[in-house]
Amino acid sequence: MQVTAAQRYRIKKFVKELESYRGRHTELVTVYVPEGYDIIKILNHLAQEQGTATNIKSASTRKNVIDALEKMIQHLKLYKRTPEHGLASFSGNVAEREGQSDVRVWSLEPPIPIKIRLYRCDKEFLLDPLRDMAEEKSIYGLVVVDRRDAIIALLKGKTIIPLLKTHSEVPGKTRAGGQSAHRFEKNRALAAKAHFKKVADYMKEQFLNNKDLKGIIVGGPGPSKHDFIAQGQITEEVKKKIIAVKDLSYTEEFGLQELVDKSQDVLANEDIAAEKEIMSKFFTILATKPNKVSYGAAEVKRTLEMGVVDVLLLSEDLDEKIIEEYEEIAKRFNSEVRVISTETREGVQLRDIGRVAAILRYEVHS
Repeated sequence: MQVTAAQRYRIKKFVKELESYRGRHTELVTVYVPEGYDIIKILNHLAQEQGTATNIKSASTRKNVIDALEKMIQHLKLYKRTPEHGLASFSGNVAEREGQSDVRVWSLEPPIPIKIRLYRCDKEFLLDPLRDMAEEKSIYGLVVVDRRDAIIALLKGKTIIPLLKTHSEVPGKTRAGGQSAHRFEKNRALAAKAHFKKVADYMKEQFLNNKDLKGIIVGGPGPSKHDFIAQGQITEEVKKKIIAVKDLSYTEEFGLQELVDKSQDVLANEDIAAEKEIMSKFFTILATKPNKVSYGAAEVKRTLEMGVVDVLLLSEDLDEKIIEEYEEIAKRFNSEVRVISTETREGVQLRDIGRVAAILRYEVHS
């Protein structure tokens, strides 16, 4: 089950609001109800927690926790049953000044099933499950290589999925007595070349036909990773997908985790680059084939309902309900939907031309 662009936008907006609140003590309540779980059991649990909260020593914290739980209980009683995919609920006193009371409650029915049951009372709301839901699960190839070992994996969202490992026959630096230094180094070089060829073949096998792959990141200790890329054994189509090369201290599984940790800047920039790329494409077509794009709310809606929109571009500056309305129409005609941030110059330009635009499947003449 996929989370749509509009749903991701809605979750991110929800998370952003809740991130802004901090409790003075452990008094903000988070509840996750998994799909299919009896909501009555959750209500009973919260009632028990209210009883336990009466033992809190601090009078203000005690009051805030009990009030937050009461607000949560009254809110959950509005549900006759647990929503289809579960429920994420949050409550707490978010008054700006200490001693004041502004107890609020928020709920989100998620677009995909919640699998965890959780109750937490803390200084901040627990939002990681929603953040993970809102992440576009981009896929990247990972390769950690040196002259002795290599491991190939996929990065899906935040999850590393190892695919295969291989080990070379490169002899160690200690050599048998009597063997000439030249011959020994030649054997090492040949074994390393054979190892790199094998890794290059595995990369082709795993990555070449993966249409969802956004890029490949290569890493490893020392200069071996650069030798591997420079030797020309990687298929050109695969080599073009390499977006970064990182220096690592480790190989194998530890190397994969280190590679991901050291590539956060690259991954963040990739998302921005993808936005810039699609917007640049729109403006290029606008300048050269103006009948193959449309922009402005009314015009885009017209082309969308004609079924001629290939990519629908929506500014994150739009109201959530409007985004959902456009996405519903796009779904009927298999149009791709991209929600564009205002963090780039191109994103600002989209906002300035009406916040809605489209690249069409073919030219449309009025």
